[in-house]
Amino acid sequence: MNECKGAGRRRRWLVRLLAAWLLISAWSLVAGLPAAGASETGASAPQAGTSSTVLRRDAPARYTVQRGDTLWDIAGRFLADPGQWPRLWRGNPQVDDPHWIYPGDVIHLYRAADGTPRLGLERGQDVVHLSPQVRRVPRRRAVPPLPLDKVQRFLEANRIVAPAQLAQAPYVIAGDDRRLISGAGDHVYVRGALPPGERFGLYRPGERYVAPDTGEFLGLELETLGEARVLRREGDVSRLVVTASRQEIRPGDRLLPLESLPVTPEFQPRPPSHPVAGHILSVPGGVRYIGRLDVVALDLGRREGMAPGTVLAVEQRGETLSDPLTDAAVTLPDEQAGRLMVFRVYDRVSYALVMHATRSLAVGDRVRAPRPAGGRAP
Repeated sequence: MNECKGAGRRRRWLVRLLAAWLLISAWSLVAGLPAAGASETGASAPQAGTSSTVLRRDAPARYTVQRGDTLWDIAGRFLADPGQWPRLWRGNPQVDDPHWIYPGDVIHLYRAADGTPRLGLERGQDVVHLSPQVRRVPRRRAVPPLPLDKVQRFLEANRIVAPAQLAQAPYVIAGDDRRLISGAGDHVYVRGALPPGERFGLYRPGERYVAPDTGEFLGLELETLGEARVLRREGDVSRLVVTASRQEIRPGDRLLPLESLPVTPEFQPRPPSHPVAGHILSVPGGVRYIGRLDVVALDLGRREGMAPGTVLAVEQRGETLSDPLTDAAVTLPDEQAGRLMVFRVYDRVSYALVMHATRSLAVGDRVRAPRPAGGRAP
């Protein structure tokens, strides 16, 4: 009799425990938290076919943004393909501008009503210690999409123009005291009407970019030599002082208005909105082997829909070899070798930063929209 009563109590206890577990699981789903049984440090990946956004198997449930992070780094903690970052922010009422993320903010993973993964944001609080003196709290810096300092240094040294624009530009005819080479602090004479007091960039023609498939001229790359300020003008000859120099300045070098460098954190990684295909044209600076955080020039520009933040996949052609049994030529499948993010766009050319590389990239490698999860490239 006592045994029957004990067995009954155990069954009732198990039923209550199961009911409590089901209640906690249901509450977790409604609240947008990881389901009961999920790891506190990781979130399970969605089932294949439920979403085109594939989470990493070790994606954290919560991540606190650190100083030095980039949007690409943060996206890579949650996504197998960081270029799919905007999909996780879509429809999120918490964030008006998802690119304004700051160190100390907490990003958490949850499920929308339809089961698709989403990212939420909890704003961090700056810690301010009270003291008798009034102190100014420094403005927080938003997390950039990529290493802006590296990109900024590159843009200060390179730009793209049309040949006609350079042919009509004023040019150095001589250095002060007939010097053949000038530098910072020196005076130079320039042929061309320039307004006194204005500042100009000094440039030298670099590589001519031509489309590999069609031979179409795409643009002329210029090397930035330095900057100069106009002191005075007599007729069509102006006297300038070189205020900064990166290289020596010689007769024949050209002057153009300084280019604005609109590199801000106000863009985020995203795939192209339509199928695109192009090539790596060059590696400014003459690097032989292209790897992570190297800058490359692409034969895709504004007319092809490129914009700052566009993420592209790099594909390398499969090797052609002989079949060991039939001796017939066989071409291996193309392989994805890396990811690029565009940061500066011209009409027919753009500059991109290598964000990820699984092997050494090379000039001539193809670039296209990243393959969707489990699908083929468009």
